[in-house]
Amino acid sequence: FAAIIALIISNSEFSILYNDILNQYIGFSLGTFTLKLSVLHWINDVLMAIFFFLVSLEIKREFIQGELSNPKQAMLPIIGAIGGMLVPALIYIFINYDNPSTLKGWAIPSATDIAFSLGVLSLLGKRVPLSLKVFLTALAIIDDLGAIVIIAFFYSGNVQFTYLILMLLCMIVLIVLNRFNIKNFIPYLIVGIFLWEFTHASGIHATIAGVLLALTIPHKDNQKSHKNSLLIKLEHNISPYVAYGIMPIFAFANAGVSLSGVNFDTLLGAVPFGIVCGLFIGKQVGVFIFSYISIKFKIAEMPNNSNWMTFYGVGVLTGIGFTMSLFVGNLAFVENIQYIDGVKIGVLTGSLLSTLFGYFLILLTPNK
Repeated sequence: FAAIIALIISNSEFSILYNDILNQYIGFSLGTFTLKLSVLHWINDVLMAIFFFLVSLEIKREFIQGELSNPKQAMLPIIGAIGGMLVPALIYIFINYDNPSTLKGWAIPSATDIAFSLGVLSLLGKRVPLSLKVFLTALAIIDDLGAIVIIAFFYSGNVQFTYLILMLLCMIVLIVLNRFNIKNFIPYLIVGIFLWEFTHASGIHATIAGVLLALTIPHKDNQKSHKNSLLIKLEHNISPYVAYGIMPIFAFANAGVSLSGVNFDTLLGAVPFGIVCGLFIGKQVGVFIFSYISIKFKIAEMPNNSNWMTFYGVGVLTGIGFTMSLFVGNLAFVENIQYIDGVKIGVLTGSLLSTLFGYFLILLTPNK
């Protein structure tokens, strides 16, 4: 709904106001320290750091005691995620290989939106076995981990080594807090704020601070409730604010695109066409083929109570890129903003096609 409202406003007389608000700078000073960012950057750099913090908490928990803790269980979503990142990127590169400026968007169709894809899957109820829901969750988490690595290595600016050293010092303090099993979040938060600022100033994208902070939050494999685990407590407390606050705000701020003059030819532009093909074709092909081969060669196991058609339908749903794809798109074309509208059109179209095709494929597939 947030994305739809953004599209409506962007194509109304309020579009100028919408863009002016997003580009309005807001800041504060504390002694000699000053931080001044546009509203859009407060959303994409600060709020999304909290989003990445939550995602990384989930990843850590899954590797310690969840679906990814058992190597045999973890292999299928890991291999599927690799295929789901590699094939869309190759398709985008094939379409944009002769244009260095648009080629920077190669990672945009490699991402899966956890919330949207699981949301569509939940609408299908008992038609989808629990094992496939777990598979999609694990695959999307691994996918996000891949996106985090890509952002860190490929979409960061010129690195300032002084701030890298300060980041390292923050990490040492956080690791010490972890080793002493400090279960009060306040010390982590204080150091985390400094870590965010040093990361922001270093040239590495600021959201990586959320990832680094999450990795130091203590959790052991025998802790299964928020009474004993700070990680589970934080995950439990933060997730509603991310799901019902940060993600809709991000969608509202990033999905707005003017559709004036948009037609079928617009979709054939190198950037939107590469993204649509990557999300809608590349994701389902990459996930299914890599998963199929791993199952046939007994590297991984087929999810319980599932059939190949339903499994393929779940693979189609991984083409819902939305949040992560828009985020990577903003980073890829931060210096070529003329491509941003094409990114939005490509992501929205590719995600919509994946949603409709995946939903109806699973809906019309017999359970047996």
